[in-house]
Amino acid sequence: MSTRFRSALMAGAAAVLGLALTACGGSDSGSGQQAQAPARTLTVSAAASLTGAYQQLGNEFQAANPGTTVKFNFGGSDALAQQVVQGAPADVLATASSKTMQTAVQAGKIQGEPVVYATNSLQIAVAPNNPKQITDLAAMARPGVISVVCAPAVPCGAAAEAAEKAAGVTLTPASEEQDVKGVLNRVQTGNADAGLVYVTDVKSTQGKVTGVDFPQASAQGAVQSYPIGVVTGSQNADLAQNWINFVRGPQGAAALQQAGFVTK
Repeated sequence: MSTRFRSALMAGAAAVLGLALTACGGSDSGSGQQAQAPARTLTVSAAASLTGAYQQLGNEFQAANPGTTVKFNFGGSDALAQQVVQGAPADVLATASSKTMQTAVQAGKIQGEPVVYATNSLQIAVAPNNPKQITDLAAMARPGVISVVCAPAVPCGAAAEAAEKAAGVTLTPASEEQDVKGVLNRVQTGNADAGLVYVTDVKSTQGKVTGVDFPQASAQGAVQSYPIGVVTGSQNADLAQNWINFVRGPQGAAALQQAGFVTK
């Protein structure tokens, strides 16, 4: 075999080997791209009382779904339902009452039937050690006691009205806040002596306010149900349903119970 022929043969073999290696490298790169999850953002509009539990679950959901970012819009349920009806971007709506959820359902803005997965009850929030010795709703109505509640249109406001009716007490609040966090803030900052909030809100302060139980908290209309549903027209309907399943699953139940909710 001539030297020229051997050189040509070796060059050809090297070329073939190079092409094979290139093909293998291209295949590996493609597999890596397919394995990488696409970046997606899930927008969840949720009642203010869900803030602590949902933020914890948001972190856990993101860890379980690489590439997913959960964006929250917390606020009063009535305002959130109205936003969804008016077309505000959202994939999931989670309210603090079935009544406010029905606003979105009746407007055709919720896919299928929303699911109730938790309940929440009222407590009287007072300063630590309860300096005004407020033990019930009647004490909140005493002269000289500055009380605050949620606005009637907000679920915690509707619950407060139901509790007042059951107790035969009419409160004259210094203010009616647009969400339960507003009531809690007024008590926590010393701008009110007492406020009607949820058990979960008192618990979230970790001792910065004290919660006082009262019998009418269990009256009809005072205990609030928490429904959740996928918003019609969501571009992430599958991810939204995954979130709902997650919230209703073991991890969701654990976080909600830790926050003070009763899960279903």
